[in-house]
Amino acid sequence: MEIIESARPVYVVLVSLLAVILIGISGKYPNLRELWTMLAALLKFGLVVSMLPTILAGKVIEFHVTRILPGLDIAFRVDSLGMVLALTASFLWIITSIYTIGYMRSLKEHAQTRFFMCFAIAMSAAMGVAFSANVFTLFVFYEMITVSTFALVAHEETPEAIKGARKYLVYLLGTSVFFFLPAIFLTYHYAGTLDFASHGILAGKASYTIISIIFVLYIAGIAKAGMMPFHSWLPAAMVAPTPVSALLHAVAVVKVGVFTVLRIVLFVFGVDLLQKIGLGVFLSYFASFTIIAASILALKQDNLKLRLAYSTVSQLSYIILGVALLTPSGITSSIIHITIHAFSKITLFFVAGAIFVATQKKYISQMNGIGRRMPFTMAAFTVGVLSMIAVPPFGGFVSKWYLLLGAVEANMLPILVVIVASTLLNAAYFLPIVYAAFFKDPPADEVQGVHEAPLMIVVPLVITALGTLALFIWPSLLLNLAKMVVTLVM
Repeated sequence: MEIIESARPVYVVLVSLLAVILIGISGKYPNLRELWTMLAALLKFGLVVSMLPTILAGKVIEFHVTRILPGLDIAFRVDSLGMVLALTASFLWIITSIYTIGYMRSLKEHAQTRFFMCFAIAMSAAMGVAFSANVFTLFVFYEMITVSTFALVAHEETPEAIKGARKYLVYLLGTSVFFFLPAIFLTYHYAGTLDFASHGILAGKASYTIISIIFVLYIAGIAKAGMMPFHSWLPAAMVAPTPVSALLHAVAVVKVGVFTVLRIVLFVFGVDLLQKIGLGVFLSYFASFTIIAASILALKQDNLKLRLAYSTVSQLSYIILGVALLTPSGITSSIIHITIHAFSKITLFFVAGAIFVATQKKYISQMNGIGRRMPFTMAAFTVGVLSMIAVPPFGGFVSKWYLLLGAVEANMLPILVVIVASTLLNAAYFLPIVYAAFFKDPPADEVQGVHEAPLMIVVPLVITALGTLALFIWPSLLLNLAKMVVTLVM
């Protein structure tokens, strides 16, 4: 594999960090402040896209920053897996920035400058994770996301917001300190390096017992992936403004979590080693439990954002389940679902925010007939829902189809049952919302007539809804990147 030396991945990380400074000094001039946000988002996406032809040509881009100890470096590496996360996050940051401007201005939110600064830091960190060449570099940016998004979760500064943010920080930092960090130390001790390798770095370096302990520590330590029992930070973070929920659940935090699991499984342990020890089977059943349990919890939620939060917990474990199957189709499903879930779920959170801006409603029981008042918004919601359920012609069908194929390839009938059951549960907690919005009569005392949220809120959610359709019709780019990863690791 040809390696290209280039500093472009560093520029991708730095562009929004530079924007943080410009946003901060422009705080008294909102239009200028938000201009820097948009320019940084566009430039970041442009830089990521500029590297895509090189990656599709089968090459990788590397840049070494500094060496701390032998085998312990700060370094960047752009490959096909990192490109999936980087393309998804950088594109959706553009859309989310437009939405956020409309949302924050409509509600006259306080501390908007701080809000946009933390947003920019989080997106820099997400790019850092996507392009990390080793576990150490990934861990640095992984924690950078935790710290920057803590301020976003606590944004409202109410007792409820502070409580939710503290829980968020305790879970994410706590699991990192007690599980993730020891796993990194053990990996470095036994492997002598933390650099990602296509067939892993631990095979033959330690006993199966030690490797199994390291594996469990990693899985427990990556709480951003939302697997039970380390999931409750995620619903608690719903106290944040809706743009933050969209960032947490679709773009940065949770996608960084599942991406990290993929990196560790495929490039630290490797497919062959995990198949020999049987750890893939362990992880697949662990993920399956989360999928079903979180779906059942979602059914019980009346708060729309909370229902979406538990749905996220469930859907993230589809990604973990796919890679745990250790089959070509399963791994492909995991990789493409990073993007497909991002578009579907961000649409649903955008809709929740649009409803709140236009009507101040946040409970599902209040949404009878709301589709008549907000037809574009609820049409987009319906598209997002159908994608989440995996109904064609929407993107969710593609990733779930590959997941089903992965379970067949792995000869795991119970996993097929889990996938079918979870699909029915998805329909059970999503479709009643759509039915109530369009077919139930609104309260008699409610003012009738179309009343959508402002255009800067509605247009982004329509774009992301159309994106879920586009990912069904034109999935080739995602599939090509995923197949490149599969060829590398199998």
